[in-house]
Amino acid sequence: AMRLQKCWFCSSNIYPGHGICFVRNDSTEFRFCRSKCHKAFKKKRNPRKTRWTKAYRMARNKDLSQDLSLTFEARRSTLPKYNREALTQTVEAMRKIVQVRQKRQASHILKRLAKGTEMRRLADVRSVEQELHLVQAPHATRKIYDPDTKRLVAGADAAAAAAKQQRLDKRATAKAAAEARAKRAKLRAKAGAALTLDAEAMETEDA
Repeated sequence: AMRLQKCWFCSSNIYPGHGICFVRNDSTEFRFCRSKCHKAFKKKRNPRKTRWTKAYRMARNKDLSQDLSLTFEARRSTLPKYNREALTQTVEAMRKIVQVRQKRQASHILKRLAKGTEMRRLADVRSVEQELHLVQAPHATRKIYDPDTKRLVAGADAAAAAAKQQRLDKRATAKAAAEARAKRAKLRAKAGAALTLDAEAMETEDA
């Protein structure tokens, strides 16, 4: 198993044979993953104020910072006694811990983004309420007489009243047409009865 170092500036992994090691006069070691981090360190930049570092994201709660799965990455000051069984269990646990941390990190990001989604939704609702005249239909401002309430209504009520009035007009037209058909049928029946009586009278006269 290879030992991975952490970059002092951006906290990314440094694999064996890679990175830059800077030793200060007081024998303090600073390891950097690339020249970009090394130059930022020499310019005395603060990792907590640099947007692309892990310290910046954790300070602003963009990444998971308060979780038990992160404590396993801390370096121990004392070396434990070698135990083959404990080593095997530790390696298996490390794989599970990585999976758990990834799931919790994804859940943390979704919860963080949910707040922004809700804020954007409220902003959209507020914008529609304030600028309703831009998306309102032209006939929505027209006032129409509602026969049920016996008053003039506008907006969505006007559209509903107009649809109701159309239905009432159709029913009245259908009713008038049915009455006209019934009247014509009665007239035909009377005319037929009169012709029948005339025919019977003519037959009796001939007889």
